[in-house]
Amino acid sequence: MANSETGLPEQILETAKNLFVNEGYHGLSMREIADALGVSKAALYYYFKDKEELFLAILRIYLDDINAALNRILAQPVNCQDQIRLFVEYVLTQPAEQRATIRLAMQESIHLSPEARGAFSVIYREKFIDKVKSILQAGMQNHEFREMDDEVAVWALLGIMFPYFYPAHGGNQPISEETLREVVKIYLAGISS
Repeated sequence: MANSETGLPEQILETAKNLFVNEGYHGLSMREIADALGVSKAALYYYFKDKEELFLAILRIYLDDINAALNRILAQPVNCQDQIRLFVEYVLTQPAEQRATIRLAMQESIHLSPEARGAFSVIYREKFIDKVKSILQAGMQNHEFREMDDEVAVWALLGIMFPYFYPAHGGNQPISEETLREVVKIYLAGISS
């Protein structure tokens, strides 16, 4: 495989993300990633000191993307129900392998070292969970949503969306508009005032 030196880190991240999605954290070795890229393990270790650092880089890139999207959603002059709809649409209209990164963060981060898991948990909450909670809190304050535990409400939303974080669910086909509307409708019916 011919790789330009400047594009290799991006290729590593993309290839490794797809492999982590399909194999899981423990099911994947640096050797397998190197083989999939057609490079030596030494080339991989030049950019990432170990599998944990590579995995965290993938998760951080996704969190940066979702953080930017949530900031755009929070800046929209729409009500909180529409912000929830925009969030669900943003996540569920992503390609299947991209959506699956959320599942990696939720399920596979338990395999990280305690120090790495703790540091990741802080940015996961700050860039993702707390931003969704802020939509729910604003909705409770303006009486769009009933009073509830905002932490439970965030995880309930992610729980409804969770089946769509698996590439096998629907394959590479985009999620239909009808399904998106139904997911939002079901969730909002449970939290609306």
